[in-house]
Amino acid sequence: MSDNFKQNISIIIVNYKSWKPLELCLKSITDISFHNLNIETIVVDNCSNDNYFSVFQLKFPSVSFSLNSGNNGFANACNLGAKKASGEFLLFLNPDTIINKMAIEKMHNYLLENSNIGLVSCLQKNSDGSYEKSFRFFPSFKTIFGIVRAINGKQLRKNIIRKNNILFPDWVSGAVVLISINWFDKIQGWNEDYWMYFEDVDLSKKVADLGGEIALLENVEIIHNHGGSSRINIKTAAITKTEVLISKHVYIYNHFKGFQYFLIQYSVITTVLISKLILGIFGFVFFYKPKLKLESKILVNLIEYYLKSILNRTWLSFRSTNFK
Repeated sequence: MSDNFKQNISIIIVNYKSWKPLELCLKSITDISFHNLNIETIVVDNCSNDNYFSVFQLKFPSVSFSLNSGNNGFANACNLGAKKASGEFLLFLNPDTIINKMAIEKMHNYLLENSNIGLVSCLQKNSDGSYEKSFRFFPSFKTIFGIVRAINGKQLRKNIIRKNNILFPDWVSGAVVLISINWFDKIQGWNEDYWMYFEDVDLSKKVADLGGEIALLENVEIIHNHGGSSRINIKTAAITKTEVLISKHVYIYNHFKGFQYFLIQYSVITTVLISKLILGIFGFVFFYKPKLKLESKILVNLIEYYLKSILNRTWLSFRSTNFK
C-alpha cells in the first residue's frame, strides 16, 4: 500500500482470460468524468498467458496493468492490486461488470458518512434485466445445507435489516465491494487461504467480527454479465465447481470451533459425497450428456481432494498460495 494517498478511489479488477468483458468494464470506467473524485484503475492479470496483456496496456494507457506470477486466485490478486493502490478507498470489481458514475459516488459518499460501515456494495443487474441475489447469510447449520436453509428461509429473511433503501446483510458478493483503506488494513486484506469462492464471505465475516457493518445500497446498481473464465469448458467448470466445495471446507475450518466445527464439516463431506456419488455414477454411464459428464469429473476431483487433505493435513486447495 502506498504511504502517500493521491487518489480518492482505487478500482482493482482481477482478470484471467476474460479480456472481452474486461474491455467493456474498462470502457465503462474510462468513459466516466468525475469532478470531485480522483480515480485510478488497476488490473491484475492472473497470468492469462494469451498475449492480450500487452495489447490492453496499449489500448488503455490510463489503466495500470500488473502481471501476477501465476493463476494465484482472486484473493491473492486483489491483495496484489491493493499493494499497488494509492487510494483512500478500494473498489474491487469483477471484469464482467459494467460500472457507472452514480454507483461509485453513492457508495463512496455512504462510506464517508458512516464510519461504522466496514464495506458497501450495490445491486447487480444481470444482462437479461433480472437482479442477482448478491447477498447471503453467513454459513451456519441453518444456512449451509439446502433443505435446512429452505425450511428456515422465511425466518432468516426476517432477520435482514432494511432502512431507507439500504440492506444490512451478513455478506455481499465480491463482484463489487468498496472498502476504506483503514478497514482493509484492519482486517488484513483478503484471505489467501481461498483460491476461488468464499473469499467475499470471509471478507465480510472479518469486518463483522471487528464490529463493522456490511451495507448494500438498493438505490444504485451495476450490470453483471456472468460467464467469464470460469465457464469456458467442462474441465474448467469442473475445477471451479470443485473449488466452491473446497472453499466451503476452508471457511468452516477458519470460522468454526469445537463440536459445531466437527458437526458442520463432516456433515458437508457426507452430503457432498452422497449427492456427487449418485450424479457421478450416472455421469460415467451417460457420459454423452454434458451435465452428467461434468458431475463425474467433479466427483473424481473431490475424491482426490479428500484423499490429499488427509495426506497433507490441510483443507486448503493446492492452488491456494497458502498451501504448503
